[in-house]
Amino acid sequence: MSNVSLTIPPTIPDWSALTLGEQIRHLELEGYLVIPNLLSPAQVEQFKTLTAALETKPTDYSDNQRGRGNIHWDDPAFADLVAHPPTIRFLEAVLGNDLVFLGSVYALSRPGHPGISLHTDGQPWGSKIFGYSGSCPVQVRVLYYLSDLTPEVSPFTVVPRSHLSLHADGNPYTRYASHPEQIAVSAQAGSAVLLNHRCWHGNGPNTGTRNREMLAYLYRPAWAGPVEEKIPQWPAEKVAALPEHIRRFFTDPNQRKGFDFDLPNKPANMRADAPGLAPSRWLRRS
Repeated sequence: MSNVSLTIPPTIPDWSALTLGEQIRHLELEGYLVIPNLLSPAQVEQFKTLTAALETKPTDYSDNQRGRGNIHWDDPAFADLVAHPPTIRFLEAVLGNDLVFLGSVYALSRPGHPGISLHTDGQPWGSKIFGYSGSCPVQVRVLYYLSDLTPEVSPFTVVPRSHLSLHADGNPYTRYASHPEQIAVSAQAGSAVLLNHRCWHGNGPNTGTRNREMLAYLYRPAWAGPVEEKIPQWPAEKVAALPEHIRRFFTDPNQRKGFDFDLPNKPANMRADAPGLAPSRWLRRS
């Protein structure tokens, strides 16, 4: 056996210095990405004021890990975040221009929170936790942090490149208490972690004296629909009331645009270029 030495986990880069191509590469290869200052200080304060009024429910393992789903219906500011321009520009560079919004969550980790087990959000046949949205083959979750992430206050944890594993240990229906090569990611309030849903991740315990607050928004490309068309439709009357720049993301959550079971070997009008899968995508400056 070779004695080749690898630096695993990889070194965390200077997030603010990455080019667009380097950001895409990090998300695709490592499975996650930090984008600093995706929310302004004013937006962070606005959202903290709004979340203070939200009713939350505890998880089944700790009263100190609490959440609320579909917060985009709770206030126009939460709805507007669905179409947050810098986020959408990046997601369109990664996933393409036809994006489908799958939901939002507010997560609160209070002091005493024991940490979230390492898991994936992608489960190819769905699950009780994630429903059939977990079966969508390509998803990116955007985690907006309203509090500083520090080693003591529930930092984001991730096993880089774990989404690339073909081993049985990569069974997405498995959870892990921890992993020797996991890393803890620190970031300032207003930063966002973007996550490939198949990458193993969680968060650390909150051993500090303050809360950690986070807003999670989930997207997929239109082609990447669920294994069964059982994702609940958005309420039509609520969607109709949204501004057009937001409403365009509230299309059928079950759609598999471009799916063709009878695709022939030589379909008509095949393209001869595809920038989204070109290796040079990692060299993009803008």
